[in-house]
Amino acid sequence: MAQQFPPSSKSHASPRPSEPQPDSTTGLLSRLVDEVSTLLRKELALAKAELSESINQAKLGAISLAAGGAVLFAALLVLLDAARLALAHVVSDWLAALIVGVITAILGFIALQAGKKKFEATQLKPGRTQDALRRDKDFVGRRIS
Repeated sequence: MAQQFPPSSKSHASPRPSEPQPDSTTGLLSRLVDEVSTLLRKELALAKAELSESINQAKLGAISLAAGGAVLFAALLVLLDAARLALAHVVSDWLAALIVGVITAILGFIALQAGKKKFEATQLKPGRTQDALRRDKDFVGRRIS
């Protein structure tokens, strides 16, 4: 009776045609597509992380501005009234209130303009992602040509 042996894990048959050879053009193109796909997934993950980070920074900035603004507003009202009362000893009451009001309006306008700059679109864009994508595009362009 013939003894049966299990099939060998080492096969001497040629590789399946559906699996491209590593050194063949098809294999290289397949590897390039896989690498580009992986690269794009990683770049997308980086963009999401940067966007999330920017949004969180904006939220924290807005919360800090609101809390600090409320406390400062109360203090400012008290100080403005004190300034009006002090100035009322030098000029009439209505003129003291007008002077203090105009100076306060000018300072408030300056503060608003400074705060508005912090919310500009250039502060929130994902700069590192844009740079990485530009480098990747150049790299892929060099690899293809």
